[in-house]
Amino acid sequence: MTNKVVFQDTGKRHYKEVWDYQENLLQQGVKTKQAAAEGEKPTNYLLFTEHFPVYTLGKNGKEEHVLITEAEREQKSVEYFHINRGGDITFHGPGQLVGYPIFDLDQFKPDLNWYLRNLEEVMILTMAEYGLCGERSKGETGVWMDPDIKGHERKICAMGIRCSRWITMHGFAFNVNTDLSFFDYIIPCGIQDKKVTSLETELGQSVSMDEVKEKVKRNFEKVFDISLE
Repeated sequence: MTNKVVFQDTGKRHYKEVWDYQENLLQQGVKTKQAAAEGEKPTNYLLFTEHFPVYTLGKNGKEEHVLITEAEREQKSVEYFHINRGGDITFHGPGQLVGYPIFDLDQFKPDLNWYLRNLEEVMILTMAEYGLCGERSKGETGVWMDPDIKGHERKICAMGIRCSRWITMHGFAFNVNTDLSFFDYIIPCGIQDKKVTSLETELGQSVSMDEVKEKVKRNFEKVFDISLE
């Protein structure tokens, strides 16, 4: 049965604002499950956003993967948060499509590996529409280009999630027209000697963010068998 999902595009927002909003939606879902009202299920959401420049470090991430000083960050007007998702250090900023599915996996499949592989598949299908071959890298969550060619591996979509009572939050960061120089000040995802890339870099031209959003939405509907409202 196709699940209905509420879609919201929050536009360009500071990180903490959307993080708090996600937390509120997740807690609402948890309360609904705890109440266990007859026939009542948590509402599923898919949030899209672009963030002002920010570095986020996952709960088990290593501080030494942050190569920029606090003074340098302030000079560049880049925020920093140590947060409660999986994964290590990453960057969010303008030109990057960030997606936060608040999904009750009990309504889908309570399996985090299944969920993450599906998130990757959404991005892989979207990249294929631009003639690009997105791939998985063994043992590394996210979507890559040339992951098996030494020296050419480059990540185009990072992922990190949190799950409470099978309700998800956080999600993916897809580099569209992102200023990749911000990644020079961190060890992205804690992975040494591998690069990051973007649709713009791979295609040699800027890409319409609205167009990318529509493709990602359609691929979410296809992969997760959902109807976005």
